[in-house]
Amino acid sequence: MKRRSWLLGTAGAAAAVAGVTWQQWRERAGGSGGRGAKAEQGVNTSAGTDASTDASAGSPPWASRFDTPDGGTLALASFKGQPLLLNFWATWCPPCIKEMPELDRFAAAFAKRSGSVLGLAVDNPTAVRQYLARSPVSYAIGLAGFDGTDLSRRLGNTTGALPFTVLFDRSGRVVERKLGET
Repeated sequence: MKRRSWLLGTAGAAAAVAGVTWQQWRERAGGSGGRGAKAEQGVNTSAGTDASTDASAGSPPWASRFDTPDGGTLALASFKGQPLLLNFWATWCPPCIKEMPELDRFAAAFAKRSGSVLGLAVDNPTAVRQYLARSPVSYAIGLAGFDGTDLSRRLGNTTGALPFTVLFDRSGRVVERKLGET
């Protein structure tokens, strides 16, 4: 059992290092590489989805739209006017996976107070779909792809680490930010 835990921990750490290294390389290379790369990562790149203007003030980027694991589209504007817990996560992030059942329970209780939980997966869409098939959640999931790291940074995640959670009030103001497991 100890060996298995050690192997899982080592694999998780290696994945985290690989993700950070890839992100640093991408930043030095000068960005994400255009529309094709964004489409592969699950970010909806249709016109009018410039998140930089809204998010620069720390408010939700209401114009953003994300593909969903089931093939639909999720508009962030559909959460406007209600409290929103926005959680950035990835399948390769052990603390992210560990907190998902807790977030699922919270989502049910928060909905009774007219609040919503939205998970933005900073990951490969195929990996997200496979994970959710094994471990479904009741709250909304958007496929932010690796561009989700940029969005989380604009919302206050200076390191780009995961998980990262932001709580917005009804007017879209940041109430709380949390880097790490909730």
